[in-house]
Amino acid sequence: MSNLDVDDKQVRTTMELRRRRVSDEQLKKFEGYVAEMFGAFGMDLNTPATRETPRRFVRALYDVTEGYEGDPKLLTVFETECRGGPDCRLSQIIEGPIQFFALCEHHAFPFHGRAYVGYIAHEHIIGISKLTRLVRLFAKRFTVQERLGRQIADTLEAILEPHGVAVYLEAAHLCTQMRGVRETEPLTRTTFWRGEYDSNPALRVEFLRVCEPRE
Repeated sequence: MSNLDVDDKQVRTTMELRRRRVSDEQLKKFEGYVAEMFGAFGMDLNTPATRETPRRFVRALYDVTEGYEGDPKLLTVFETECRGGPDCRLSQIIEGPIQFFALCEHHAFPFHGRAYVGYIAHEHIIGISKLTRLVRLFAKRFTVQERLGRQIADTLEAILEPHGVAVYLEAAHLCTQMRGVRETEPLTRTTFWRGEYDSNPALRVEFLRVCEPRE
């Protein structure tokens, strides 16, 4: 069933399909810009391997930012399996690790890592695969890690109205590895808590224990 009771226009706009309109003429123009830039930076564009590189780059960039088009499948929710009792405020549903790739909006360099998403159901649950869809929807945009986690948490909270939501992200940022300070193995970790997770330290500990790497 669709969660038609959620009165949140921003969530609906985010989830529903919104096709980007980029014409073939625009794509060809962008390919010309990329070719000019790559050539100025030193790439030889007259080899069998590189003649199509500007076209491939533009098309690939378009593909990896498809998150702006939304995902209407995320609007489908189901009735909760919880039938009351204290466990309903303690029983966590946790999915992860969910691998993701994103583009940092500061340098348009990739950052990639894994996410864990947890929630404590109230009246609705969502298909497990939809948690992966939710992470990747927002990851396939120009973004920053802090916003990515907040969007995941806020959207899941708005869709399900659960007792609590938890999101853990850890990612390597190529903008710190390929340029600037040139870190070798940095990981940036961020956490986001809503509802019961915000007020119950034991739930946070249990959630983070699940997020620990396995041997």
